Amino acid sequence: MYRLLALDLDGTLLRRDHTVDPRDRDAIRELQRAGVTVTIVTGRLQSGSIGAATACDITGTIACLEGSHLVELSSNTTVAHHPMSAEVIELMRGAITDHRLAGFVFDAGGIHHDEAGEPYAKYVSTWSPNLRVVEEHHAWQTSPLAAVAIGDPEPIAKALAKIRAHANMFSVSFAVSACPGKHAVLVRAAGPSKGTALAELCRTAGCSTAEAVAVGDWVNDVPMFEVAGRSFAMGTAPDAVRDKASDSLDAIAGDGGGIAEAIKRAWG
Repeated sequence: MYRLLALDLDGTLLRRDHTVDPRDRDAIRELQRAGVTVTIVTGRLQSGSIGAATACDITGTIACLEGSHLVELSSNTTVAHHPMSAEVIELMRGAITDHRLAGFVFDAGGIHHDEAGEPYAKYVSTWSPNLRVVEEHHAWQTSPLAAVAIGDPEPIAKALAKIRAHANMFSVSFAVSACPGKHAVLVRAAGPSKGTALAELCRTAGCSTAEAVAVGDWVNDVPMFEVAGRSFAMGTAPDAVRDKASDSLDAIAGDGGGIAEAIKRAWG
């Protein structure tokens, strides 16, 4: 019998309007009443995850920013915190300045940015609704969890090359769908992943990873799939993601119903 259910948020638990489908909410609550731990493993910050957690009565420990920050919600207690190293911070800060990029600094409380980031604020608010405009990024000195830079493709590519050449960290570059023609790079500490997060959440819950079920839709969910006893990929997940999951769902990302389907298939 599986004892823990780990849920990705965007494209999995959350619909396109960022709400939880009543079918999924009801299935989660029924599972909780049966004694199963339901948790969240997301790329969002804590403040960007609270709404979904509240909607599903999730009050225990969740994993944010792909395992960089684990927090116990009922007491607002940090369980694990993996900030960027001083070397990575200096490199990222220099790259943002040298290439005139819009920079966003992520810490446990939210996101800090200067005026250059204003055009992208709505897009970045997906990670957290707590955005603060600052003249100087004092957040660089507060053990930030991650940083994002946004700009034209060429300077983003140059910044990424400079960072990767000098630092041991996790980085990913991607097109900004909400801002045509713009690209972004996200940098955080090396080591944490959704897989390491799931292992820690299982220890906290008193179960093994073999007793965990994971549901997700994207490449960053693969490390979670690789350690879970059973894993479900949303029906519209890329082939490379579905190939790593033990099961594929009929439900598609953004429509809702996928969690209820996974629960029915895993628990009956």
